[in-house]
Amino acid sequence: MHQAETMTKTINTGIKLDETLHTRLKALGTAKERTPHWLMKAAIEEYVEREETYEREKREDMERWQRYKLTGHAIPHEAVSAWLALWGSENELPCPK
Repeated sequence: MHQAETMTKTINTGIKLDETLHTRLKALGTAKERTPHWLMKAAIEEYVEREETYEREKREDMERWQRYKLTGHAIPHEAVSAWLALWGSENELPCPK
């Protein structure tokens, strides 16, 4: 195997679904020409990515809040409003610091 290639280890796991959800999943798979397994994997990947983003943003927000509590530094509302008012215009400015 070349260095540029990566190996992905696949781990089998199971999920128990009630009959109604299983039937819906199979019907959706048929409509999309995908297997129920493919649909479940895609749904789990989307969920994990969304939740990882949420957790990262929450951590960043808490860091910003802690920094504000330590320094008291914030961008005044008026500066942000003026900046936003110019979005999409010829006079658009960089984000206030």
